[in-house]
Amino acid sequence: MSRRRPPDAPLPSGEAGPAEAEPHYLGHRDRLRARFAQGGADALPDYELLELALFRAIPRRDVKPLAKALIRRFGSFAEVISAEPARLAEIEGIGAGVIADLKLIEAAGHRLARGAIAARPLLSSWSAVLEYCRATMAFAAREQFRVLFLDRRNHLIADEVQGRGTVDHTPVYPREVARRALELSATAIILAHNHPSGDPTPSAADIRMTREIVGVLDPLGILVHDHVILGRDGHASFKGLKLI
Repeated sequence: MSRRRPPDAPLPSGEAGPAEAEPHYLGHRDRLRARFAQGGADALPDYELLELALFRAIPRRDVKPLAKALIRRFGSFAEVISAEPARLAEIEGIGAGVIADLKLIEAAGHRLARGAIAARPLLSSWSAVLEYCRATMAFAAREQFRVLFLDRRNHLIADEVQGRGTVDHTPVYPREVARRALELSATAIILAHNHPSGDPTPSAADIRMTREIVGVLDPLGILVHDHVILGRDGHASFKGLKLI
């Protein structure tokens, strides 16, 4: 008569046991990928799109709780990928690999937006200019001041960050803007900066600084087409507001 093996006893060598159940998150990943393939990003809320971004760096763990934690901390998919690496690292479970992947997605978005304006007259593709500025600046945690230098056909010569500052101030030097415009043989510029507070309304200091730049460039024959302020939920145009 054969003896019954205790249920927790190891199987003899070569004897197969019942198949182990797959981790529950594997099926979820397949379903999420299928939904993305069928409907694109619009078919997914921000936290699920972020899950897709986390799959490669974290292949053997349920990343939904981590994606939701990131959205709670920063607010949206765009704000997560735009967050400074040091702030991302404050979230438990976020390591160097995850940060590198998120910043790669951010860089790809910037490159894609820049490509839409690189070889076109900027004034005839103004929506693309606004989208580029929004992608590169609107969600930054600190103010930055950017200048788009244009040639006679209003094609982009260079796009440069002239200054980075605090959450509510960036030092800008009009003569440095003029010097760089002359170096590049630019005939016009577009100014842009962000308000990390989210409110794009121009401040008195913004208006004063813009008028100083116009005053320095005007005698040189260099036109300031516009100054755009970017916030999380919109933008303000100095030209549209008749401030220049």
